[in-house]
Amino acid sequence: MAAALFIRRTCALSILALALAACTALRGADDGPVPERIARLLPADVMLLGEQHDAPEHHAIEHESVQTLVARNQLAALALEMAEEGRSTAALSTAATEAQVQAVLAWDAKAWPWTDYAPTVMAAVRAGVPVLGANLPRARMRDAMADVSLDAQLSEAALSAQQAAVRDGHCGLLPEAQIVPMTRIQIARDRAMAHTLTEQARGPGQVVLLITGAAHADPALGVPQHLPTDLKVRSVRMAAGGSASGRGGFDAVWATPALAAQDYCARLKPPAARTAS
Repeated sequence: MAAALFIRRTCALSILALALAACTALRGADDGPVPERIARLLPADVMLLGEQHDAPEHHAIEHESVQTLVARNQLAALALEMAEEGRSTAALSTAATEAQVQAVLAWDAKAWPWTDYAPTVMAAVRAGVPVLGANLPRARMRDAMADVSLDAQLSEAALSAQQAAVRDGHCGLLPEAQIVPMTRIQIARDRAMAHTLTEQARGPGQVVLLITGAAHADPALGVPQHLPTDLKVRSVRMAAGGSASGRGGFDAVWATPALAAQDYCARLKPPAARTAS
Protein backbone atom coordinates (compact mmCIF):
# COMPACT_ATOMS: atom_id res chain seq x y z
CA MET A 1 0.00 0.00 0.00
CA ALA A 2 2.77 2.43 0.99
CA ALA A 3 4.74 1.46 -2.10
CA ALA A 4 1.74 2.13 -4.35
CA LEU A 5 1.18 5.52 -2.70
CA PHE A 6 4.88 6.38 -3.18
CA ILE A 7 4.69 5.46 -6.86
CA ARG A 8 1.56 7.58 -7.39
CA ARG A 9 3.16 10.58 -5.67
CA THR A 10 6.37 10.14 -7.66
CA CYS A 11 4.45 9.99 -10.95
CA ALA A 12 2.42 13.05 -10.01
CA LEU A 13 5.57 14.98 -9.17
CA SER A 14 7.20 13.88 -12.43
CA ILE A 15 4.20 15.04 -14.46
CA LEU A 16 4.21 18.37 -12.60
CA ALA A 17 7.93 18.80 -13.25
CA LEU A 18 7.46 18.11 -16.94
CA ALA A 19 4.56 20.57 -17.13
CA LEU A 20 6.58 23.26 -15.36
CA ALA A 21 9.53 22.66 -17.69
CA ALA A 22 7.27 22.93 -20.73
CA CYS A 23 5.77 26.17 -19.43
CA THR A 24 9.22 27.57 -18.71
CA ALA A 25 10.38 26.67 -22.21
CA LEU A 26 7.37 28.37 -23.77
CA ARG A 27 7.72 31.41 -21.56
CA GLY A 28 11.42 31.71 -22.37
CA ALA A 29 11.13 31.12 -26.10
CA ASP A 30 10.78 34.86 -26.76
CA ASP A 31 12.87 36.11 -23.81
CA GLY A 32 16.51 36.36 -22.88
CA PRO A 33 19.56 38.00 -24.45
CA VAL A 34 19.32 38.65 -28.17
CA PRO A 35 22.10 36.17 -29.05
CA GLU A 36 20.10 33.42 -27.34
CA ARG A 37 16.91 34.42 -29.13
CA ILE A 38 18.71 34.38 -32.48
CA ALA A 39 20.26 30.99 -31.71
CA ARG A 40 16.80 29.53 -31.02
CA LEU A 41 15.64 30.62 -34.47
CA LEU A 42 18.53 28.92 -36.26
CA PRO A 43 19.04 27.23 -38.61
CA ALA A 44 17.46 29.61 -41.11
CA ASP A 45 18.12 30.72 -44.66
CA VAL A 46 16.09 33.91 -44.22
CA MET A 47 15.21 35.78 -41.04
CA LEU A 48 12.76 38.67 -40.90
CA LEU A 49 12.69 41.19 -38.05
CA GLY A 50 9.38 43.04 -38.08
CA GLU A 51 9.67 46.38 -36.31
CA GLN A 52 7.52 49.27 -35.25
CA HIS A 53 9.41 51.98 -37.07
CA ASP A 54 9.47 54.52 -34.24
CA ALA A 55 10.44 52.10 -31.44
CA PRO A 56 14.04 52.78 -30.31
CA GLU A 57 14.24 49.39 -28.60
CA HIS A 58 13.54 47.68 -31.92
CA HIS A 59 16.47 49.43 -33.57
CA ALA A 60 18.71 48.37 -30.68
CA ILE A 61 17.60 44.75 -31.11
CA GLU A 62 18.27 44.93 -34.85
CA HIS A 63 21.79 46.20 -34.19
CA GLU A 64 22.46 43.41 -31.73
CA SER A 65 20.98 40.83 -34.12
CA VAL A 66 23.42 41.89 -36.84
CA GLN A 67 26.29 41.79 -34.37
CA THR A 68 25.24 38.31 -33.25
CA LEU A 69 25.06 36.86 -36.76
CA VAL A 70 28.36 38.53 -37.71
CA ALA A 71 30.02 37.05 -34.62
CA ARG A 72 28.71 33.62 -35.65
CA ASN A 73 30.01 34.22 -39.20
CA GLN A 74 26.49 33.53 -40.45
CA LEU A 75 25.27 36.85 -41.88
CA ALA A 76 25.21 36.55 -45.68
CA ALA A 77 23.49 39.90 -46.30
CA LEU A 78 21.41 42.57 -44.59
CA ALA A 79 18.32 43.60 -46.57
CA LEU A 80 16.27 46.69 -45.77
CA GLU A 81 12.75 47.88 -46.44
CA MET A 82 14.23 51.37 -45.96
CA ALA A 83 16.09 51.39 -49.29
CA GLU A 84 15.00 50.54 -52.81
CA GLU A 85 15.68 47.26 -54.57
CA GLY A 86 18.90 47.42 -56.59
CA ARG A 87 20.77 49.58 -54.09
CA SER A 88 23.78 47.95 -52.44
CA THR A 89 26.91 48.63 -50.40
CA ALA A 90 28.69 45.61 -51.93
CA ALA A 91 31.18 47.78 -53.83
CA LEU A 92 32.17 49.78 -50.73
CA SER A 93 35.10 48.97 -48.48
CA THR A 94 34.69 48.14 -44.81
CA ALA A 95 36.11 51.60 -44.07
CA ALA A 96 33.35 53.43 -45.98
CA THR A 97 31.94 56.53 -44.32
CA GLU A 98 28.33 56.87 -43.30
CA ALA A 99 27.90 59.49 -46.02
CA GLN A 100 29.16 57.04 -48.65
CA VAL A 101 26.81 54.33 -47.39
CA GLN A 102 23.83 56.69 -47.47
CA ALA A 103 24.75 57.74 -50.99
CA VAL A 104 24.90 54.25 -52.49
CA LEU A 105 21.67 53.28 -50.74
CA ALA A 106 20.01 56.58 -51.84
CA TRP A 107 18.88 56.88 -48.24
CA ASP A 108 15.72 58.98 -47.69
CA ALA A 109 16.42 60.54 -44.30
CA LYS A 110 13.02 62.26 -44.20
CA ALA A 111 11.21 58.95 -44.39
CA TRP A 112 13.74 56.94 -42.37
CA PRO A 113 15.86 58.85 -39.81
CA TRP A 114 19.43 57.75 -40.46
CA THR A 115 20.32 57.82 -36.77
CA ASP A 116 17.76 55.06 -36.13
CA TYR A 117 19.37 52.65 -38.59
CA ALA A 118 23.01 53.77 -38.81
CA PRO A 119 24.37 51.48 -36.05
CA THR A 120 22.79 48.41 -37.66
CA VAL A 121 23.76 49.29 -41.22
CA MET A 122 27.31 50.28 -40.34
CA ALA A 123 27.85 47.13 -38.24
CA ALA A 124 27.19 45.10 -41.41
CA VAL A 125 29.37 47.34 -43.58
CA ARG A 126 32.28 47.16 -41.11
CA ALA A 127 32.00 43.36 -41.17
CA GLY A 128 32.14 43.26 -44.96
CA VAL A 129 28.52 42.12 -45.23
CA PRO A 130 26.55 43.67 -48.12
CA VAL A 131 23.63 45.89 -47.18
CA LEU A 132 20.90 45.81 -49.80
CA GLY A 133 17.84 47.84 -50.57
CA ALA A 134 14.86 45.51 -50.89
CA ASN A 135 11.80 47.72 -51.26
CA LEU A 136 9.85 48.33 -54.45
CA PRO A 137 11.30 51.37 -56.23
CA ARG A 138 8.97 54.36 -56.18
CA ALA A 139 9.18 54.53 -59.97
CA ARG A 140 7.41 51.16 -60.20
CA MET A 141 4.55 51.93 -57.84
CA ARG A 142 2.20 53.41 -60.42
CA ASP A 143 2.53 50.29 -62.58
CA ALA A 144 1.91 48.12 -59.52
CA MET A 145 -1.35 49.92 -58.78
CA ALA A 146 -2.69 48.89 -62.18
CA ASP A 147 -1.28 45.34 -62.17
CA VAL A 148 -4.30 43.07 -61.74
CA SER A 149 -2.06 39.99 -61.64
CA LEU A 150 -1.02 41.03 -58.13
CA ASP A 151 -4.55 40.27 -56.92
CA ALA A 152 -3.88 36.59 -57.54
CA GLN A 153 -0.66 36.42 -55.51
CA LEU A 154 -2.53 35.79 -52.24
CA SER A 155 -5.39 33.48 -51.39
CA GLU A 156 -8.84 35.06 -51.38
CA ALA A 157 -8.87 35.17 -47.56
CA ALA A 158 -5.35 36.63 -47.35
CA LEU A 159 -6.14 39.22 -50.03
CA SER A 160 -9.23 40.30 -48.11
CA ALA A 161 -7.19 40.52 -44.90
CA GLN A 162 -4.51 42.55 -46.67
CA GLN A 163 -7.11 44.95 -48.01
CA ALA A 164 -8.52 45.34 -44.50
CA ALA A 165 -5.02 46.03 -43.21
CA VAL A 166 -4.52 48.73 -45.84
CA ARG A 167 -7.87 50.26 -44.89
CA ASP A 168 -7.01 50.25 -41.19
CA GLY A 169 -3.46 51.39 -41.82
CA HIS A 170 -4.83 54.53 -43.43
CA CYS A 171 -7.19 55.07 -40.49
CA GLY A 172 -10.27 54.56 -42.64
CA LEU A 173 -9.49 57.80 -44.50
CA LEU A 174 -8.50 56.23 -47.82
CA PRO A 175 -11.26 56.42 -50.47
CA GLU A 176 -12.67 52.95 -51.02
CA ALA A 177 -11.74 53.11 -54.70
CA GLN A 178 -8.09 53.29 -53.64
CA ILE A 179 -8.09 50.20 -51.44
CA VAL A 180 -7.44 47.72 -54.26
CA PRO A 181 -4.65 49.76 -55.94
CA MET A 182 -2.94 50.46 -52.61
CA THR A 183 -3.16 46.78 -51.68
CA ARG A 184 -1.44 45.93 -54.95
CA ILE A 185 1.43 48.24 -53.97
CA GLN A 186 1.70 46.47 -50.63
CA ILE A 187 1.84 43.08 -52.36
CA ALA A 188 4.35 44.37 -54.92
CA ARG A 189 6.55 45.65 -52.10
CA ASP A 190 6.40 42.25 -50.39
CA ARG A 191 7.32 40.53 -53.64
CA ALA A 192 10.24 42.89 -54.24
CA MET A 193 11.61 42.19 -50.77
CA ALA A 194 11.10 38.46 -51.24
CA HIS A 195 12.98 38.63 -54.55
CA THR A 196 15.97 40.31 -52.89
CA LEU A 197 16.03 37.73 -50.10
CA THR A 198 15.81 34.85 -52.55
CA GLU A 199 18.63 36.26 -54.68
CA GLN A 200 20.89 36.54 -51.64
CA ALA A 201 20.16 33.16 -50.04
CA ARG A 202 23.45 31.29 -49.72
CA GLY A 203 22.46 27.92 -48.31
CA PRO A 204 23.14 26.09 -45.03
CA GLY A 205 24.74 28.09 -42.26
CA GLN A 206 24.20 31.49 -43.87
CA VAL A 207 21.35 33.86 -43.06
CA VAL A 208 19.90 36.74 -45.06
CA LEU A 209 18.40 39.16 -42.54
CA LEU A 210 15.55 41.51 -43.51
CA ILE A 211 14.62 44.53 -41.42
CA THR A 212 11.11 45.68 -42.21
CA GLY A 213 7.82 46.72 -40.71
CA ALA A 214 5.94 44.07 -38.77
CA ALA A 215 3.16 43.89 -41.39
CA HIS A 216 5.66 42.95 -44.10
CA ALA A 217 7.16 40.26 -41.85
CA ASP A 218 3.74 38.65 -41.24
CA PRO A 219 3.93 35.04 -42.50
CA ALA A 220 0.21 35.01 -43.31
CA LEU A 221 0.15 38.14 -45.49
CA GLY A 222 3.59 39.56 -46.10
CA VAL A 223 7.00 38.76 -47.53
CA PRO A 224 7.04 35.07 -46.44
CA GLN A 225 4.06 34.43 -48.72
CA HIS A 226 6.28 35.13 -51.72
CA LEU A 227 9.41 33.19 -50.75
CA PRO A 228 10.26 29.78 -52.24
CA THR A 229 9.04 26.91 -50.10
CA ASP A 230 12.50 25.32 -50.05
CA LEU A 231 13.91 28.22 -48.00
CA LYS A 232 13.86 27.91 -44.23
CA VAL A 233 12.23 31.15 -43.10
CA ARG A 234 11.98 32.59 -39.59
CA SER A 235 9.78 35.62 -38.85
CA VAL A 236 9.91 37.75 -35.70
CA ARG A 237 7.48 40.46 -34.66
CA MET A 238 8.78 43.03 -32.23
CA ALA A 239 5.86 44.34 -30.18
CA ALA A 240 6.20 47.65 -28.37
CA GLY A 241 4.10 47.41 -25.23
CA GLY A 242 2.75 44.08 -26.44
CA SER A 243 2.80 40.56 -25.11
CA ALA A 244 4.77 37.60 -26.40
CA SER A 245 1.85 35.26 -25.67
CA GLY A 246 -0.01 35.65 -28.97
CA ARG A 247 2.35 34.72 -31.79
CA GLY A 248 -0.09 34.37 -34.65
CA GLY A 249 1.94 32.88 -37.48
CA PHE A 250 5.23 34.40 -36.30
CA ASP A 251 8.05 32.16 -35.10
CA ALA A 252 8.67 34.56 -32.23
CA VAL A 253 7.21 37.72 -30.74
CA TRP A 254 9.67 39.88 -28.83
CA ALA A 255 7.89 42.22 -26.44
CA THR A 256 9.54 45.59 -25.77
CA PRO A 257 8.59 48.52 -23.51
CA ALA A 258 5.52 50.52 -24.44
CA LEU A 259 5.95 53.83 -26.21
CA ALA A 260 4.26 57.07 -25.21
CA ALA A 261 0.67 57.12 -26.44
CA GLN A 262 0.31 58.74 -29.86
CA ASP A 263 -2.58 59.35 -32.22
CA TYR A 264 -0.98 58.13 -35.43
CA CYS A 265 -4.16 58.84 -37.36
CA ALA A 266 -4.22 62.53 -36.36
CA ARG A 267 -1.43 63.38 -38.78
CA LEU A 268 -3.42 61.84 -41.66
CA LYS A 269 -6.55 63.88 -41.01
CA PRO A 270 -7.11 67.14 -42.92
CA PRO A 271 -6.52 70.28 -40.78
CA ALA A 272 -10.25 70.94 -40.30
CA ALA A 273 -10.81 67.43 -38.98
CA ARG A 274 -7.86 67.73 -36.60
CA THR A 275 -9.25 70.99 -35.23
CA ALA A 276 -12.72 69.50 -34.76
CA SER A 277 -11.34 66.52 -32.85
